[in-house]
Amino acid sequence: MIGRDSTPRELRSNEPDRHETMTVDSASGARLVTLDEETAALVHLGAVLAGGSEPQVRAALVGVFGRVRSVWVEEVILQTYLFAGFPRALNAAREWRRISGEEGPEIDAFAIDDPAERQQKGVATCATVYGRFYDRLRVNIHALHPALDRWMMEEGYGKVLSRAPLDLARRELCVVAACAIARQDRQLHSHLHGALHAGASESTVTAALAVVAPLLDADDVRRYQGLWARVLGK
Repeated sequence: MIGRDSTPRELRSNEPDRHETMTVDSASGARLVTLDEETAALVHLGAVLAGGSEPQVRAALVGVFGRVRSVWVEEVILQTYLFAGFPRALNAAREWRRISGEEGPEIDAFAIDDPAERQQKGVATCATVYGRFYDRLRVNIHALHPALDRWMMEEGYGKVLSRAPLDLARRELCVVAACAIARQDRQLHSHLHGALHAGASESTVTAALAVVAPLLDADDVRRYQGLWARVLGK
């Protein structure tokens, strides 16, 4: 169960560490080899946004202010609507405006508005996340409903998860956190694979799960450790 004050002790620093441990670009083979403090704080935020109470969300946003770059925070808030719904995303955005003192942009400079571009980027991003499982995924989702397949490509992977300001490896780690806190085991399994496919190392994903663990029941932690072991073939 999510705790009352769950900001991990190791994340309590004054400013983000701007020393990049890597540049993520799955196409070029670059990898996120360690979970730096800024990314760990972002992963923690992704979990709380998806499953915390309003006071917990408020505390988590206060905790990342000045420690995680604002554009990353805003991107995780935006993608929260995919995994936890508009109410949570809207409430988080409202709190972030109040806490950060930053006004929202008049225009979305990173919007992917062209439907053809959305589809193209969505297919590329989804194929990266799912790897060899991509074709099977498309068949299975289309069988559930063609609208879900189209929305998944255009809305989920195209419009949201392909946005430029946050790399796919960090996005996937935040998706892992959101799926874990929401107890969505099937999606968690997929996105554990996805984080690896997007460029996060095994040790980085393991560390991200450790960030989320204090927010979960012991039974959930044991289950997700088992799920992660299955992903790694252990």
